[in-house]
Formats: sequence, C-alpha cells, structure tokens
Amino acid sequence: MKTLIVHAHPEPRSLNGSLKDLAVSTLEAAGHEVRVSDLYAMDWKAVVDAADYGEQATSPLRVVSNSGRAFEAGALTPDVAAEQEKLLWADTVIFQFPLWWYTMPAILKGWVDRVFTHRFAYGVGVHDETRYGERFGEGTLRGRRAILSVTVGGPESHYTDRGINGPIEDVLFPIHHGILYYPGLEVLPPFVLHGADRLTEGGFEDAAKAWKERLLSLETTEPIAFRPQNFGDYDIPSLRLKEGLETPGRQGFGLHVRG
Repeated sequence: MKTLIVHAHPEPRSLNGSLKDLAVSTLEAAGHEVRVSDLYAMDWKAVVDAADYGEQATSPLRVVSNSGRAFEAGALTPDVAAEQEKLLWADTVIFQFPLWWYTMPAILKGWVDRVFTHRFAYGVGVHDETRYGERFGEGTLRGRRAILSVTVGGPESHYTDRGINGPIEDVLFPIHHGILYYPGLEVLPPFVLHGADRLTEGGFEDAAKAWKERLLSLETTEPIAFRPQNFGDYDIPSLRLKEGLETPGRQGFGLHVRG
C-alpha cells in the first residue's frame, strides 16, 4: 500500500505530531510505502492567488477557469503540482489534524483550495440527461481511500446526537462528503481522539494502540456508504434524493448514506 499523510499542526511535538509519526513507523514496519506532506514544516502557502496559475491567470482573476487551464497546460506552481502527483501516487490518504472551530486548520483548507484544482478534482466528466459530471463516487481520485485522524478538545459526549456540538459524523460531513468523496475518494470512518487537551500518558498509550489497529486495517475497512451521484439515487439535474429511498430513521446528512 502507498500512503500519503497530509499533516497539519504547527508543533512537531504535539499529539498530532506523535500520531503522524506513529502512522509512518507502523505502516513502514508493515512494508508499506509512505510519503508525508507536513504543511507547517513545508511553509505551505495557504491562499489561492494569481501566482498559482502563471501565464494562465487572467485579470480579473477567475479561479475556476484559470486553475483548470493551468492544470491542463502543466503550468501550476511546482508545490501544487507535486501534491497532485502525490495524490495520484497514493492508494490511501491520511489527513492528520486537530479540529479547530469545527473544521480543519486554515493551512489544510488552503492545501485543498490550491491542490484540488478545476479539471483535476472537479469539473471532470460530461453533463447529460443521466449524468452530472464525474463526482461524488467518481472522478480523478476514484479507487483511492482516505481517512481523517482528528484530535478533538471536547469529550465524546459533546459530539453525539444530543450533545451540544451535534454528532461528530455531522461535524465532519462537509469534509468527508464535500471534499473527499466529491473527487472520488472512498472515505473510511474517521479515527477521532476526544479530550485531546487532557490526555494522560495512559490515555495516549490506549489511543496509540487503537490507532495502530486502524492503520493496519486500512485496506480492509469498509468505507462510509455515501450514495453515488450518477447511479439512480438522485434525480438529475435537481440532484434531490428520489422519494422512497430514505433509510428509516435517517434525516439531514444521513439521507446521503445508504443503510
């Protein structure tokens, strides 16, 4: 297995840094190839601007069309092109980050903004009476797997159906479904470490054991059963779930997961 780890935490000695290092050592010891994109160590540029697209940039800047032309012309900046190459190389992508303000750190969102360009991660495939482009289960990254390894400050009870923050599945849905599944990645259930700010040494040992077990089962873990876009579950072009396909008891984001 070839694994790309995209890591986003400013402190190398942090809990996230330890989980990233554990992933590298565990996977390599099992015979897998591993590459790491440590975004803070790379001093990753987190904002999209005209410099990303070179001569393909227009004035006014049009991010969608400019990024697509730059991708097709091989004119994206070397840092972005290198990350796209890593994604195409990988069988599995691990995203290691702390949950900040209910989402990923800005530097990681900036990685997505710059690397997931038009004609690479979106804007692929054809639109007709039965298809709405290749996305949500299809696309450039189809056939690859992704997993979020997320540290969360609050206790698990805060992230449940009656918890103040809502279910962790709902909190992570925009990332799971809108960023990873959109360009075709199969999304594995996340590894979530709650109470990260108060983790004891014994707690870390338990977490490390659980993380190792998840890492060694990445190839066999069943992905989240998101509904694919183009295979009958949704009306096109409205992209509304067809009547009668609801899983009993499911609502909201849960409607888009098959029972």
